[in-house]
Amino acid sequence: MSKVYLIPVAVFLIFQVTFLGTYIAAVVQGHVVPTVPYISDAATYSPESCVFGQMINIGSVLLGITIYIRYRQILQLFEHHPDLGNNLLRYNRIAVWFGFISCLGISIVGNFQETNVRVVHFIGAFCCFGFGTLYFWMQALISYMIYPIAGTKPNAHLRLGMSVCCTILFILLAVTGIMSHILFKGSNPRKWYPSDGGWYFHVISSISEWVIATVFSFYILSFTHEFRDVDLEHPPLRIISYSLTLQ
Repeated sequence: MSKVYLIPVAVFLIFQVTFLGTYIAAVVQGHVVPTVPYISDAATYSPESCVFGQMINIGSVLLGITIYIRYRQILQLFEHHPDLGNNLLRYNRIAVWFGFISCLGISIVGNFQETNVRVVHFIGAFCCFGFGTLYFWMQALISYMIYPIAGTKPNAHLRLGMSVCCTILFILLAVTGIMSHILFKGSNPRKWYPSDGGWYFHVISSISEWVIATVFSFYILSFTHEFRDVDLEHPPLRIISYSLTLQ
């Protein structure tokens, strides 16, 4: 049996190690101040940006695989229990697209630094956190719909709670982030000091980003138990046409 349940664990570890490792490296290199920079600020300059981009790309691919496995798991449950209702299929299709857009946003954030392509970076961040939060809401709803056939009610409650937290943090991140940049009077946002203006808004926004990223990782980790009942095989390959020319 394939150990599918290890994929969410790998996603969790990659993201957490990358975020913390990049922050420590950026502080040691003197690229950011230690007082709560944005995650992406800590990954702005080389060599942190190189490692951050590579690890985020790996993590986004594994996250996409996790989202696809969850999608197929719900399809299998419906095939065996059609009484779950067609709404389950509809929500499952919507969720998988929300999840894939979030994965794309994560990859964009890792590859387009804020100092180089600001607009693209912010679009990626919006896709990551915005569509990621929508994906979590859909998965919380699905978790309630498939209980007690699969999953547990405490797990569904946990996902609902994390979805609420992500929604509040995403709003805080966006609003205070905009306010802090409007009030910022300094020269380098990567080294934001209280005298630069907008300091309290900046602290609230950056803390919100760190917390929501952590909640995201734990939400994905919550799939570990349910994935223990999943067996993943190699995808079938069919040759459409085959020709052999003899000389």
